[in-house]
Amino acid sequence: MEQRIALANWEIERLQETAELASRIAAAAGPGTVIALDGDLGAGKTTFSQAFAAAIGVQGVVNSPTFTIIKEYEGETLPFYHMDVYRLSQDEADDLGLDDYFYGDGITLVEWASLIEELLPSNRLELYIENLGGERRTVRARGIGEPYADWCEQWNRMGAT
Repeated sequence: MEQRIALANWEIERLQETAELASRIAAAAGPGTVIALDGDLGAGKTTFSQAFAAAIGVQGVVNSPTFTIIKEYEGETLPFYHMDVYRLSQDEADDLGLDDYFYGDGITLVEWASLIEELLPSNRLELYIENLGGERRTVRARGIGEPYADWCEQWNRMGAT
């Protein structure tokens, strides 16, 4: 049986809307949620990640784990695993035990996720942020499998473009 896939898109005019979108997505997230985040340099991946972390109750500073690869935070009710795999080699990825994060009790958000696509769970929410200049962004969501396809369909009913 083929996996169900659904799409949702948002046009963002100001940075505050990025935080609002991150909060909306965070409200749907639960244990085992995997968000694969991509976009060009400077598109707003880390800004989105910070807003997402704040929305799930992570206290303190959340910054890009570019050189540490994985940072673990305690959210209000769930752990938050923030990954940046931009500088990760395939051998290093194999050694990190990523499945423990992907299939654990926390929420995992992976920046530059397309670089390790073959290691990601088959069910996931893919987000691509495109910088349109200034604070303007387009965010494209692709929900693969359950519950992510349902989320995209619900967001479309709520006014995603």
